[in-house]
Amino acid sequence: YNELNDKRESSFEKTIADFFGAPYAVATDCCTNALELSIRITDYANIKIPLHTYVSVPYMLMKNGWQFTFTNEKWKGYYNLTDRVIDAAVYWKKDGYIPGTLMCHSFFKSKHLSTDRGGIILLDDKDKYDDLIKLVYDGRDRSDIPFYKQKCGFGYHYYMTSENAKLGLQNFEKVKDKDPIEKNWDWYTPVNQYSTEFDNLL
Repeated sequence: YNELNDKRESSFEKTIADFFGAPYAVATDCCTNALELSIRITDYANIKIPLHTYVSVPYMLMKNGWQFTFTNEKWKGYYNLTDRVIDAAVYWKKDGYIPGTLMCHSFFKSKHLSTDRGGIILLDDKDKYDDLIKLVYDGRDRSDIPFYKQKCGFGYHYYMTSENAKLGLQNFEKVKDKDPIEKNWDWYTPVNQYSTEFDNLL
């Protein structure tokens, strides 16, 4: 991590936050990890997930040992994993941020805005924003000070790269005014068709 990465990523975060109308944004390496961090800093209880979603989401929950239940929700645009955490991987709408939530978006190459691989968390809680900044950077500050000279806390290696942030800024100008292809619950294959590991949870 270095000063160039900080400038590009911070610029990308501000651009996306302004578009969606959110006070803060923290970029990540993918949407699934954005969801994981959002749940970690809010609440593990009452996690629900529709069968029609991306398969990495229930696997992420299982990896962390978090209990959840499947639903048959026919969601449009986004769905709630918890009261505050929203999977908005395929959602694209100007001023579409929902206050009081941690809204997670995907910038995978098939999404409306692509960084090739990446995600972001939109939120309006300054304390949780400060926590997330450290969580995505191995518990360290955003700076070019070597990690071994910092007093690091708890964190993960989940940050967006400088190259992905640069690509996202370039592509944003191409798609910001275009109508997205609507993707809802029926865009996804039910996750239980991928693996028998989910059978006992149905």
